[in-house]
Amino acid sequence: MDYEQAGVHLEEAYRAVGYYRKLAAPTLHPAVLGGIGNFAGLFSLKDWISGAHALEEPVLVSGTDGVGTKLELAFKMQQYDTLGIDCVAMCVNDILCHGARPLFFLDYLACGKLDAQVAAKIVQGVAVGCRETGAVLLGGETAEMPGFYPEGTYDIAGFALGIVDRKRLVDGSKIQEGDALIGIASSGVHSNGFSLIRKVLPDGEEDFGGMPIGIALLEPTRLYVKPVLGLMEQLEIRGMAHITGGGFYENIPRIFSGRPLKALIQEGTWPIPRIFARIAYGVAGGGLTGPEAAAAGAGLLRNNENLKRILFNTFNMGIGFVLVVAPEDRFRAIEYLDSQGYPGWEIGRVLASTGQDEGISFI
Repeated sequence: MDYEQAGVHLEEAYRAVGYYRKLAAPTLHPAVLGGIGNFAGLFSLKDWISGAHALEEPVLVSGTDGVGTKLELAFKMQQYDTLGIDCVAMCVNDILCHGARPLFFLDYLACGKLDAQVAAKIVQGVAVGCRETGAVLLGGETAEMPGFYPEGTYDIAGFALGIVDRKRLVDGSKIQEGDALIGIASSGVHSNGFSLIRKVLPDGEEDFGGMPIGIALLEPTRLYVKPVLGLMEQLEIRGMAHITGGGFYENIPRIFSGRPLKALIQEGTWPIPRIFARIAYGVAGGGLTGPEAAAAGAGLLRNNENLKRILFNTFNMGIGFVLVVAPEDRFRAIEYLDSQGYPGWEIGRVLASTGQDEGISFI
């Protein structure tokens, strides 16, 4: 028996690497030494810093994440091209919370049986995410593991490294009582809560405004790097939160880094996308489908406090990223974000905390 008979297809792996090289090429710049295919990716910090990005005291900021069980829905719908964008976004949006500019990204792709074309579609999304955030797709790993992963399934995770000048590091230490909370629109569900979604919305082909709901759910995670870094050039951002797993309740209080502050969220200050109303109806166990279910879910979200808490503790509810700015900067921040195609709203403010609350409340 040889490796091929054991289920590992080397020729398919070589084909996949060929695709990866072409996909990574547009993301490279002079700080990269070599290219895809070496034993490790090489990135010259000296070349990068001595170029257009001079820093006095550079701080490296790292993050790693995956796409989670959203993958299962993608396999069911046979839609693979957005998964790589999700993977990049989950990582770079996290490091952005500290003001870091992404330098490079590495991906890890695992499967039961490698199909080079499917793998290339996934990595194509990675390349798109890297190009849109200015990161280099520096390398990665593709692991074919027959008998461990079922045939036809893939898993993807990633690692991002970014950099920020220490004097511009965002760590929440400058946040003050009375500061404004600016929410930036999400593109949908993003990449969290799918273990619940797959239970309450089992039919990916259900009609959702003229498209299968599975396709709507696969809308990729929004990339916030360019507009937020641009806004940092305009005004001081005192804190940032990427609204991922745990929703509002877990992620927004993290901005304060243990300081005696809390967030007061003003409900109704932003539009909650219809997809969350449909999820709410499914969580409530209703029997309708399609547009009627979404309409019923919107009513439940207005009137059912327990359901509302479940949703805001699981999903982004239409706000994918939150900024803390001085109150006098709030209108300028929103105006700039809107001009970049990223709708923003003032969704609340910072209050003093007694330490006995959850770090967040709603009015």
